Amino acid sequence: MHSKLLNIINKGHQRSVKIKKNIVESILIKGGSVMVSLIMVPLTIDYINPSRYGIWLTISSMVAWVSFFDIGLTQGLRNKFAGAKAEGDDDKAQVYVSTAYALLGSAFLVVWLLFLSINPLLNWAKLLGVSSEMRSEVSILAVIVFTYFCIQFVLRIITTILTADQNPSKVALIDFSGQLLSLLFIFLLMKTTEGSLTRLGLALCISPLVVLTVVNVFFFRGAYHQYRPRWSKVKLAYSKDLLNLGLFFFVIQIAFIIQFQTANIIIAQNFSTADVVSYNVVYKYFGVLEMIAVIFVTPFWSASTEAFFKGEISWIKSSIKYYNVLNLLLVGMSMVMLLLASNVYDLWLGKGTVHIDFQLSFWGFLFFNVTIFSNIYVAFLNGISALRLQFFASLISPFVYIFSCLVLIKYFHIGVHAVFIAAIIANFNGFILAPIQYFQIIEKNKRGIWAK
Repeated sequence: MHSKLLNIINKGHQRSVKIKKNIVESILIKGGSVMVSLIMVPLTIDYINPSRYGIWLTISSMVAWVSFFDIGLTQGLRNKFAGAKAEGDDDKAQVYVSTAYALLGSAFLVVWLLFLSINPLLNWAKLLGVSSEMRSEVSILAVIVFTYFCIQFVLRIITTILTADQNPSKVALIDFSGQLLSLLFIFLLMKTTEGSLTRLGLALCISPLVVLTVVNVFFFRGAYHQYRPRWSKVKLAYSKDLLNLGLFFFVIQIAFIIQFQTANIIIAQNFSTADVVSYNVVYKYFGVLEMIAVIFVTPFWSASTEAFFKGEISWIKSSIKYYNVLNLLLVGMSMVMLLLASNVYDLWLGKGTVHIDFQLSFWGFLFFNVTIFSNIYVAFLNGISALRLQFFASLISPFVYIFSCLVLIKYFHIGVHAVFIAAIIANFNGFILAPIQYFQIIEKNKRGIWAK
């Protein structure tokens, strides 16, 4: 059985073999990540309580907006690094890496200092609709989470490099290590302290930063020493290459954050922080599907960059067919998950801990299936930098999302599942435009606006 599996993995195009090895490794690692994630939710809720856990989730979503200041630079680096490496130009690749670290480091330092000066003026208790007695505690938590986001965005450049080099399984291992350390800290907190948002924030934020720091040192002193960031290699002239491509990714990123990170805020404002927990439980449950899909799709982004660069169109067509078969298998799996959802929630979190109705689960099921279908086409287009149509769609989609949410909640009085319905509507680029664009580029061999 073992030898047959090895034969399947090692059969085919060298690029396909690398993808299959990454998929197998990622499945094993992501399996561990899923287990840790599933264990962490009930432990965290038990350590504080559902309402306070909702505060943590909402603040995390608000602070995630700091990723705006990435201005899509890491995604630009991903394509430019992959292109330079495909050309065998290690010096150019090192310049791109060094410039990216310098730009992001400077940007997030400025943003962090601005936040420290503004934070004392913010009434977090009012923003979250919680007791005024919690204002100080929530304000401290906001500083912890904001600091974490700023630092991790710079340190995670190494994961962009690994992904661009078609090594996403190593990125999965890095994330898993951070999760595992966080779980250990939460377990120790439960055994030694009373529930505290501040301690929880420190445990969940410090762990991944420790892992990322170690990883940066390990790779830049080892396998990627030739790409190690140096001040002498920082060339602002090259920043134009990163930022021109990054601008498209930046706008797309903004649309993504508005559509998915504001969900917790919308729910907290229109329902309650307890409903934020219900939404996130469903999101995590069906998110397992996307996690599986991402394991398969992630290597395809940078692999499609290389294949398209070399004119190997038949490889791209074959890969898309395999991915569509995978999507059908995941639809079947998600149907089983939907039927078992209520029982799984009770088993996972404890009966009666969180109330989740069938409608919320159903729309979560539908949302993730639409997303998974979209991801493969979007990944291909991202890989070949055909971003213009996606860019224009992203200018519109946040407004479509917010408008849909407000109309569904305020006028049609639809419950929490309105955020899933609105997200599906706003993702028109993924399930309509992106497949059409792929078909025009690959099947019809058209370029022009389709390939820009």
